[in-house]
Amino acid sequence: MGNALTLAEDEAVTLVSELIRIDTTNTGDPATVVGEREAAEWVAEKLSEVGYETTYVESGAKGRGNVIARLAGSDPSRGALLVHGHLDVVPADASEWSVHPFSGAVQDGYVWGRGAVDMKDMVGMTLALARHFKRNNIVPPRDIVFAFVADEEAGGLFGAKWLVENRPELFEGVTESIGEVGGFSITLKDDVRAYLIETAEKGIRWLTLRVKGTAGHGSMIHHDNAVAKLAAAVTKLDQHKWPMIIRPSVREFLDGVSEITGLDFPDDDIEGSIGKLGALSRMIGATIRDTANPTMLSAGYKANVIPSSAEATVDCRILPGREEAFDRELAELLGPDVEREWVGLPPVETTFDGALVDAMTASIIAEDPGSRVLPYMLSGGTDAKSFQRLGIRNFGFSPLKLPPDLDFSGLFHGVDERVPVDALKFGVRVLDRFLRNS
Repeated sequence: MGNALTLAEDEAVTLVSELIRIDTTNTGDPATVVGEREAAEWVAEKLSEVGYETTYVESGAKGRGNVIARLAGSDPSRGALLVHGHLDVVPADASEWSVHPFSGAVQDGYVWGRGAVDMKDMVGMTLALARHFKRNNIVPPRDIVFAFVADEEAGGLFGAKWLVENRPELFEGVTESIGEVGGFSITLKDDVRAYLIETAEKGIRWLTLRVKGTAGHGSMIHHDNAVAKLAAAVTKLDQHKWPMIIRPSVREFLDGVSEITGLDFPDDDIEGSIGKLGALSRMIGATIRDTANPTMLSAGYKANVIPSSAEATVDCRILPGREEAFDRELAELLGPDVEREWVGLPPVETTFDGALVDAMTASIIAEDPGSRVLPYMLSGGTDAKSFQRLGIRNFGFSPLKLPPDLDFSGLFHGVDERVPVDALKFGVRVLDRFLRNS
C-alpha cells in the first residue's frame, strides 16, 4: 500500500498542474465565465476511468458544470462525509506574474498558477485519493461523497448553492464535510508548527448603496449632489470602527498560540497583540470585528452633467451572531437617505470537538509529530455556507505542511500563486489517513 500511496502523491502533483492549465476564470459575469464545464468533464473522466459512477450537473446557466460521486463505506448506517472543492478561480493578469498563471508550471519545488492554493490543490489531492481508493479497493468506514463544483468565487449561485436548492438528494445522508482553507501549517516558536482547522466563517454581504439627488448642469451651484452625498456616506462607513467581538473559535486559537509561544493577548490590547503574528495577522485580525469595505463606485455619464443617482458596492463580512446588530448599526450610520440592498451568504460556526476533529488531529500528528492543531475563524467564505443549509457540519481541512517563510494567506487571489510540491504530497498522506479513519 505504501508504494500505491506514493503513486497517489505523485499523481496529485500532476493533477493539480493539469487542472491549473484549464482556465476556469470566474469574473462573476456569466457571459465571460470560461472553462468550468471543461474542468468538470475532465474530473468526471478521471473518476469514471477508475470505476466511479459520476453525476454531471449543470445549473440553469450553460457551462457551469458540477460533478458528484459517491464511494460506499463499510457502515451504511453512519452519516456520510462530504469532501468538496470548487473548480473556478479568480482572474489573473499574466503581465504581473513570474510564470504564466495558467501554465501549471512545476519548478523550484512548487506548482505555480491561478488556483494553486484556491483551491485546485485540494481538488487534485482529493481526486488522486478518490482514484487511489478505487484502484486499490479501499473501503472507508463511511460513505464519502466527492463534490467538485462551480462558481464558488461568485457565491456558488451556479454551484453549491444551486445544488443545495435543486439537487439536495445528491447529498443524502451527509452529516459532516471538509473543504478549503484549513489544515495548513503556521510555524511558531522554536519551529513548532500549528495546523489551523477552520471551524467558523464570517458571513458575506455584498451591499449596494444608492443615493438620489437632483440632476443638473455641472457649471452651476448645487446643494443636492448625489455623488457628493454618496462619497460622504462611503467615507463615513470606511472610517467606522465596528465593535470587537471575540468568538469561541478565535479565543481558542489565541489561547493555543499563547500556550505555544508565550505571547499574551490581553483583552485591552488584543488588536495590537495580533499584530505580532506577522502575515497571519491580516487574516486573524479580520475575525475580531465586522468589516465593511467599499470596493466599487458608479455615477454619472458626462463630465458636465450632475447625475441624479450614484451607487457604491461594499463588501461586508459579518461575525457569527452579528447579522441583526450589523443591520441596525448600518442603518444608524448611514441614515434614511441612503438606500441599501444586498445579496449574501450566512456565517458558519461549529465547535472544535468530536470524532471528526479527533481524526483530523490524529492524521496531522501522525505525519508531523510534535505539531499542534488549533481551530480558527476564516474572514472570507467558502461553499460551507451553502452546505450548512442541509444540516451538514462543516470544517476547513485541506492539509498542507508549509515552509515557515511562505506568506500563504497572501497567495489567495494573489500574484505568483503557488503551492509546494512537498506540501501536496504531505496533504495526500494526511487525507489518506483521515479518510480511512474518520
